[in-house]
Amino acid sequence: MNNGEASGPLAGCRVLELGSLIAGPFCGQLLGDFGAEIIKIEDPARGDPMRQWGSQVPSGVSLTWPIIARNKKSITCNLRDARGQELVRHLAARADVLVENFRPGTLEKWDLGYDALSSLNPRLVMVRITGYGQDGPYAQRAGFGSIGEAMGGIRHTTGNPDRPPSRTGISLGDSLAGTFAAFGAVMALLNRERSGRGQVVDSAIYEAVLALMESLIPEWELADFRRGRTGSILPGVAPSNVYAAADGSEILIAANSDATFTRLCDVMELPELATNPRYQTHQARGEHLEELDKLIGEWTVTRPSAELLDRLHEAGVPAGRIYTAADMVTDAHFKARNSIVRLLHRSLGEFPMQNVAPRLSATPGEVRSLGPDLGEHNEAIYGQLLGLSLEHRAQLVADGVI
Repeated sequence: MNNGEASGPLAGCRVLELGSLIAGPFCGQLLGDFGAEIIKIEDPARGDPMRQWGSQVPSGVSLTWPIIARNKKSITCNLRDARGQELVRHLAARADVLVENFRPGTLEKWDLGYDALSSLNPRLVMVRITGYGQDGPYAQRAGFGSIGEAMGGIRHTTGNPDRPPSRTGISLGDSLAGTFAAFGAVMALLNRERSGRGQVVDSAIYEAVLALMESLIPEWELADFRRGRTGSILPGVAPSNVYAAADGSEILIAANSDATFTRLCDVMELPELATNPRYQTHQARGEHLEELDKLIGEWTVTRPSAELLDRLHEAGVPAGRIYTAADMVTDAHFKARNSIVRLLHRSLGEFPMQNVAPRLSATPGEVRSLGPDLGEHNEAIYGQLLGLSLEHRAQLVADGVI
């Protein structure tokens, strides 16, 4: 691997990020968090659409871009121009990983597919993220994260049963595909240390979602059970729900094991519930879920959330408030673990965001920089890394190649 500036387990690993929007860039974000040098290649005219997407402050600055492009270097390159394609080939020859999320066949059309690039650099790992994967009858379909969520099963099981399928409020499918892609990239790099050769990592959004669907498939085939939308509960698992407190707050109590349910009954000063045949076992509690939730809700609504949580935590019953961003930025545990990190933004000042996860004891990840300006690192990459002359670079700029 190449010598890099950052620390972390992936320090010295050079990654070319050709993807845009969320799935590919989230993969790059994860790799960059742990020390990889991420060279993000963007269209010279528009850049990544994430520079404009998402919530913005009145000045028009995206609040998403500084996060998803953190720890990255930005260069511009017109991939539809033969000279831009040649630049990518030169960079790929010096890279460890290439991440892309174009429709299958797009890179091949530009002579930038795996066969072409691995002939220049046999150690290259190519990470390919798409809606449906690199092959199969749906491979050429346009695939967004929302469609992958629908096809992978999570939309069908999310929301209330009397309403249409819902979503989680974030781009879950894209982020899952990016996460599995990063996991695949690291596995491919590990294998490369033994084999000396790279390989293709094929991450499909629908399969990333499907991977989270637990026993959905065998339930259908072997138990004739069809999972559906169940709102805030899981069928047969009780008590595990959201309950209202006297102050209007909502808290989640998860006491579905025998031991924790017994402790909950003691806190509620209703110890007899734990030995009642209707609630004594996991199966019995699941069968009488609604009436059990009603009993717990009648208790929680008589007390403020702070008192409820103090008593539940003291008794060892898993419980917590439904957090908003306001709760997160003021929470003592978040502060103690530095779960939210703050960097200086060039126009917004102090910029808060989620820190790196997971935590490594010996080689932790780090947020070193916020999302860069478009083409901010052209000089460093084209001038210093590739050694292009000033005159050559100026001509490429004039022709709209970079």
